[in-house]
Amino acid sequence: MAHCPQGHELTSHGDKRPCPACRRDTLIRHVIAADRSLLAGEAAAAVDAVVTSPAVLRELAGALAADPDMLRHGAPPVAGRLAAELMARGSTTLTMPACARCGRTRMPLYRTPGGGMCKPCTARQHTAECARCGEVKAVAGRDAARRPICERCRRRDRGHRPCGICGKTASIAVRGRDGMPDTCVSCYQMPSAVCSVCGKHRECNFAASDHPVCPSCTPRPTARCARCGQDRPPQARWPEGPVCDPCYAAALKRRVPCASCGQLRRPVSPPGLDADTCASCAGQPVTCACTDCGIEDKLYERGRCERCSLRLRAAALLTGPGGGDIPATLLPVFEAICAARTPKSALNWLRRGGGAVILAQVASGTLPATHQALDACPRRRAADQLRQVLVAGGVLEPRDEELTRTEQWLTALLASIGAGEHRRIVHAFATWHAMRRLRRAAAASQRPRTYTAHARNTIKAAARFLRWLDERGSTLPGCGQRDIDDWLATGPGACDVREFLTWAAHCGHCPALDVHGPLRNTGTAISDSQRWDLAARLLHDDSIDVTDRAAGCLVLLYGQTMTRIAALTTSQISRHDDSVAIRFGQHDVPVPGPLGDLLLTLVTDGKPNTGTGTPAERTWLFPGLLPGRPITPARLAQRLRALGIPVQAGPRAALTDLAARMPAAVLADLLAIRPGTAVRWMHQAGADWTRYAAELARDRNHQPGE
Repeated sequence: MAHCPQGHELTSHGDKRPCPACRRDTLIRHVIAADRSLLAGEAAAAVDAVVTSPAVLRELAGALAADPDMLRHGAPPVAGRLAAELMARGSTTLTMPACARCGRTRMPLYRTPGGGMCKPCTARQHTAECARCGEVKAVAGRDAARRPICERCRRRDRGHRPCGICGKTASIAVRGRDGMPDTCVSCYQMPSAVCSVCGKHRECNFAASDHPVCPSCTPRPTARCARCGQDRPPQARWPEGPVCDPCYAAALKRRVPCASCGQLRRPVSPPGLDADTCASCAGQPVTCACTDCGIEDKLYERGRCERCSLRLRAAALLTGPGGGDIPATLLPVFEAICAARTPKSALNWLRRGGGAVILAQVASGTLPATHQALDACPRRRAADQLRQVLVAGGVLEPRDEELTRTEQWLTALLASIGAGEHRRIVHAFATWHAMRRLRRAAAASQRPRTYTAHARNTIKAAARFLRWLDERGSTLPGCGQRDIDDWLATGPGACDVREFLTWAAHCGHCPALDVHGPLRNTGTAISDSQRWDLAARLLHDDSIDVTDRAAGCLVLLYGQTMTRIAALTTSQISRHDDSVAIRFGQHDVPVPGPLGDLLLTLVTDGKPNTGTGTPAERTWLFPGLLPGRPITPARLAQRLRALGIPVQAGPRAALTDLAARMPAAVLADLLAIRPGTAVRWMHQAGADWTRYAAELARDRNHQPGE
């Protein structure tokens, strides 16, 4: 039997290489010399725990020969495992090996000329042009011809075969076994369970265990961001260190003139916030570049930016599965969708919105592009949202939606009235009085919506009153003043029957009866000091949204109601030299400089969030989420109340102050309110403008030519 130089028996005769026992002894001596905080027995136990085969022992021996300081570098991975084992046994000398490029710990490290690096960073050290997509990226593998391919193309090629569920050739996520077919990545669904963190029934990891966790609640490792310093999950690891998702997105969108070529590009060199050189001038590969438009930005899908992905998906929706051209009538809708201010919101609408499904039916011709077809759609809210998109794009003629809904509501109300005589009278009252006046007001009004609450209340009051008379054993012709007094005592909304009884007496259905109107509540107003403090905050606090600042100032300074503010258009804002004016009626009213800047910002930039399909041209000063429609007064009031702006007491204080400063006629003319209303505000303010004309004539010279 042959022996090694140390006297150990060799398995093959004549082999002069160190035997496994010699390699183990050498490795243990090296560990004891590198880490003097452990006893020899603990070091030997750690080596035995890691060395599970002769191949691992040979790898460790080779790493030790190549780098005597391998335990501190942690490369190759088996050296990192040995260092971790020594630390687990109480070593105080060693520290957890970290990647020399990104700084991540607890990752398998590999030997590179720059030190031990993790697998992603090691791949980034070797870049080449991908044989599949042609982009210069890190080499993740090679094809059959030994040409380099990137990670994305490697994953796309790996496991490509027909799916047993959808039949498409795609990457297989789960191999078929036990009679189950292959499942591609598109058809695969994680098992569902109740998440142990959020308590919702979702697709979860570890669904069969006692602690299932959905992907949203799955904890992600965090690291200190090299840019903002926050401890967050890293989105990328750059030469300066880990970068969180907000800083990553901000860095990809940053554009500065390159210090070398002068082009407006994304700076990448030197690493960090002081970068001023583009990737081309720095000799680095151009990453995160859209394959369609070439812009360097955060990519959304398959190498495309959000904007290009949106255009591709919108075209696929409007052309249908057969492809072809987009219908000419829907081209404005297509352009409006692609011009969305937030492409990601539009992409989500195309993917999950009910209106997108109906739009696809309209594009394919299965659903007519008419108001009647949308009215019959079972998904009413989605159909109404799509209706506004089609109206804004010129596909459908605009119609008064509030008036149409009131007509539909009236049809349902009449059908619910059981007594034929009552139904006939309510129908006549609604047709010839309430709805007639409502249509006349809608035709004469320039407001974006018709307010139908009063008409609905009067019609409902008429139906309730007739039913109450029937339960009382009385009829409308036999109704007396005592019946009216008893009816008015039933509730605060009983006085809404006044219009119906006036009409019924005029038509001869009942005698003339006395019904008092609702009591007017003037309400309270905030103090002047509180009003000016709120106005100063809105004018100078840049942390508040510009929409809320401008709307709040119009409430506190000019006494405008939510209805009037929501109906303002961009044409009502004008600029004269260095001043800005707003037109409430027929005359321009100058505004303070800070408020003028806010209004000009709304005219030029618009509201940050608008609905998908909103046209590029801006009409409304405060646009809403529905395309081509302004914000609703209720939503605007909700936003202002959240800031502590009293939307009722604020206008009262402003109008009281303005009525004390100018005559009622001037106030009515500038703010486009009724003269009687202006007179009431003047009386409430205690102002006396009886000698205003005489004082104006005495103080000013109105003679021409003098």
